[in-house]
Amino acid sequence: MSLTAADAPLCLPPRPLSRAPRALLPDGTVDTHFHVFADGVPLASRRSYTPHVRTLADWQAYAAAVNIAQGVLVQPSVYGFDNSVLLEALAADRANLRGIVVLHPETDKAEFQRLDALGVRGVRVNTRNKGGLPFTSITALSARIADLGWMLQFQVRPAQLEEIAALLPAIACPVVLDHLGFLDLDAADASARVAKIQQLLETPDCYAKLSAPYRLTHVAGYSAFADAARQLLASHPERLLWGSDWPHTELFDQMPDDAELIELTHDWLGDAGVAHQVLVTNAQTLFFSR
Repeated sequence: MSLTAADAPLCLPPRPLSRAPRALLPDGTVDTHFHVFADGVPLASRRSYTPHVRTLADWQAYAAAVNIAQGVLVQPSVYGFDNSVLLEALAADRANLRGIVVLHPETDKAEFQRLDALGVRGVRVNTRNKGGLPFTSITALSARIADLGWMLQFQVRPAQLEEIAALLPAIACPVVLDHLGFLDLDAADASARVAKIQQLLETPDCYAKLSAPYRLTHVAGYSAFADAARQLLASHPERLLWGSDWPHTELFDQMPDDAELIELTHDWLGDAGVAHQVLVTNAQTLFFSR
């Protein structure tokens, strides 16, 4: 649901990290999904939430505490096509940050090349929030970004997974699916729903993020998310990424504990080799190979 600026509720801020997780993330871990917000930058006039200001320095403090080495900034819907906050953050640590922006399909070629040099590696298509690109942009965007080695990143509703499956053969670049397509993992047929993600991952260069369990299940401990993660890890560990989803925007009633989330991530991933593949290898290859 998209609201006017006057109605868009202020979401909760992230909880301070009060303790270190029992085990840190492995060296080289890449956080493939986080956002930053700056004071005084205009927000979209129609949006789904109002964020708290949380800067790159705030994320870097969190990253250092849990042993994240590199990160991928994702353009939040509340900034629409204004990528200035993200680009400023990229400029602050070009070696360790990459970005996913929101661009109009008719953006000038020189602008794509400029953004590539700044560390941008993809375009986000977001149909869940006002301010995102619609599906009608996909074909044109794919053709524009394929030569750059960029990807399309989708934040969609579960009902749109079949539409993505139909579009994949015509997309000429890697595809990344945010938050497991927002599947309802508390449903009785959750395993069958996860199987739809597995079918998408059969397509070359299609990836999914193990991220934001609190958006997919309301059961304490996120056991349904753990089951989904293990189902996917059993079939497609080479196509999975991890993201913190920090600072956990668009939450209004309860905020997760970041130390607990890291500990649960260790539990979901299990084997150290698999954990290294998901947390380090897959992401470094996709985002940091150049």
